[in-house]
Amino acid sequence: MAILRSLLFYPVFYGFSALLVVASVLAVPFGRKWLRHVVATWGVWHLWCVTHLLGITVEQEGEIPDEPVLIAIKHESFFEAIDMSRLFSFPTVFAKKELFAIPGWGFSARVYGLIPVARDGGARALREMLRIARERISEERPLIIFPEGTRVPHGEEPRLQSGFAGIYKLLGLPVVPVAVNSGPLYHRTWKRAGTITYKVGETIPAGLPREEIESRVHAAINALN
Repeated sequence: MAILRSLLFYPVFYGFSALLVVASVLAVPFGRKWLRHVVATWGVWHLWCVTHLLGITVEQEGEIPDEPVLIAIKHESFFEAIDMSRLFSFPTVFAKKELFAIPGWGFSARVYGLIPVARDGGARALREMLRIARERISEERPLIIFPEGTRVPHGEEPRLQSGFAGIYKLLGLPVVPVAVNSGPLYHRTWKRAGTITYKVGETIPAGLPREEIESRVHAAINALN
């Protein structure tokens, strides 16, 4: 059954997603309002496919604020990356710079306001990243970051990337840590039915020492392991 569900999911979800990428590029000249609508449609479409085609239920424990705070999320699969466009009204995401090279998608992502992360870009790249982040804060948007830096298999708890604490300090925002257990169901060729849960941790204030913020975020995002 998992194989049949997945064979249906891939062409249906990604086929319509390709059309939405084209729609996002065409929407740019008409302003962010139309682009936001296309991106929101992608998130809703993804959830429909996940629920109805894969048999996955999505649950959430706690409220995630839709405001200018730093949302630190566990990253186990593409599920939560795509789902951000559904969970928030107008999110901005720290995303690795290589993704912006994807034809169509990268152009729309820049216009939408995602933040490119050049891991080896040095001080100049960091300043540019912080400049864009502060612009998004002024727009009252939540900032989404995956502090482990990449997808991590369920059950593993690597240290946070060193850049996370620096971004936290320089932006001066409180952090809302979020655990998610999508890996066992979604991060596989043949996706499985079941329940994916978001567990929202206690909001962590700005201005904490590096060791404390890293320790508290690390514990909270791994709460479902």
